[in-house]
Amino acid sequence: KGEVDPFKGTPQPILGLFSMYAAPQHILTLDPNIKSIRDLKGKKVSVGAPGSGCETISRLIIETAGLTYDDMRISYYSQPEAAQALKDRNVDIVFWNFSLPGSAVSEVTAVRDVYFISVDKDIVEELTSKFTYYKEGKIPANTYKGQDYDVVAIQDGNDVVINKDIDENTAYLLVKTLFENAENIFDVHPSAKKLIPENGVKVGIEMHPGAEKYFKEKGLL
Repeated sequence: KGEVDPFKGTPQPILGLFSMYAAPQHILTLDPNIKSIRDLKGKKVSVGAPGSGCETISRLIIETAGLTYDDMRISYYSQPEAAQALKDRNVDIVFWNFSLPGSAVSEVTAVRDVYFISVDKDIVEELTSKFTYYKEGKIPANTYKGQDYDVVAIQDGNDVVINKDIDENTAYLLVKTLFENAENIFDVHPSAKKLIPENGVKVGIEMHPGAEKYFKEKGLL
């Protein structure tokens, strides 16, 4: 395993259709003395699979904190691998990116006392101003066992995209049909309840005209 450039190749001809839900970056440790991203120097850190969205955000957070991968011992574990490594204390820190609640976190909190690391305010401000598709987010208190405090996080959106050449009416009907029937999947996962137009309009890239038409009808644009 090693570093992978996630942005090689020709950009795809896509536009945003809608955003489903936010995915905050979870940063966990079993060590209560690790309280900040800047405490990671010399630590064993799992940043996610090489070239993944999780690893990309992990790298940006670390670099914005003034550190590099060379300052720590990096592992590129998958979610199940990272959960096991943290439980076994084979890593000091794990980075995970998923919507709330994440089953990998619950797996660890079931057997270990876990500490969640908030991203420092200056790191949040610098990173989100430079990369505007990332936002400041929050893992609310009591999302997980033993987490009785809010956690400041960097989050991205899970967005649905569409080929820019798809006609306006087709794109419009796709968005309209989904949001007018979203309640049919609300029981599938807690995140499904976030499929509402007020969240859907927050797509992180240029929006398709058909999607714009729907959100304008809803008074959101």
